[in-house]
Amino acid sequence: MSSHPSTVSTDDILLKLCNSVSGVLTKATHSQINHAAMVQKINKTSLKPDIGCFVIFDGGFSGLVIINFTAEAALEIYTSYLVSMGMPKNELATNHTSDEVSNVMGELMNQILGKFISTVSKDLQTSITQSQPKMLTVNKQLVISIEANLDEPVSRRVSFTTANGNVFYLELSIDNTQFVQIKEFEQTDADFDPDELIEQHKVKQETKPVPQLEIEESADNSDLLDELGI
Repeated sequence: MSSHPSTVSTDDILLKLCNSVSGVLTKATHSQINHAAMVQKINKTSLKPDIGCFVIFDGGFSGLVIINFTAEAALEIYTSYLVSMGMPKNELATNHTSDEVSNVMGELMNQILGKFISTVSKDLQTSITQSQPKMLTVNKQLVISIEANLDEPVSRRVSFTTANGNVFYLELSIDNTQFVQIKEFEQTDADFDPDELIEQHKVKQETKPVPQLEIEESADNSDLLDELGI
């Protein structure tokens, strides 16, 4: 055994999140979802077309997760997920702006964060809680920046590819942090049920503040502002 303590950096945490995204979506859609081997450093996180979803989390460390789906990627994941559960394809929505698509993508985002939270709990011996995912259909003339009130933020973007070659992007902004192992511990092998974790944190989620949104460009923001309750 090495005499040097084991350390986990912010990029290691990002990798755990990427594995949660690809693992949950691959299982849900019964098709292969892969993330890129390269990660991009970015200055800030933004919601972009065609569907953007964001979640904030805090606890042992704080951060913001955004996934920006193209219409094609969102519809592929939505369709594959429901067809794999036995829904007839001809009864499914065919437009990414459908509420049903947003609801399903929000449900999958919950499962992704549930898996991420359980992994962090096991691997880093710390606890984080999440807000409820918020899905927005984002128009091409609109870019929204999210202020997550992080002390020393580190922001990254990773691209994902679906089985049909459609691309979507994960963006993570997180407090610059490092975990150092100071003693040995046993990691439990038990799998956590994301639904149980979501229910467990529900009360805390409902009281969590909504991050500030800065709308940079838009011809008409009234519908979006109504949707956000602003």
